[in-house]
Amino acid sequence: MHTAQLLSSALEVARDTGFQVREEILEGAGGGHCLIRGQKWLLLDLTQSQQEQLDDVIDALRSQPQLELTKVPRELVECLRSPKAA
Repeated sequence: MHTAQLLSSALEVARDTGFQVREEILEGAGGGHCLIRGQKWLLLDLTQSQQEQLDDVIDALRSQPQLELTKVPRELVECLRSPKAA
């Protein structure tokens, strides 16, 4: 699965997991995830590469211990199980 497809799948899973997703032009500042007033947010920097955006989504999904991996595409599960890059 290509990076664009993985990113699309990961975003779908993030939304299904309860994340509100915002895609903004942040001039390379980077994205991330947080909790605001009990709501999970995922912010993506559209000036970053698709791989960098995917890394941010994967990081957010890894923070969800209740994530049901049986409902996640196999290729995305492999990304989630891979050690986090330094």
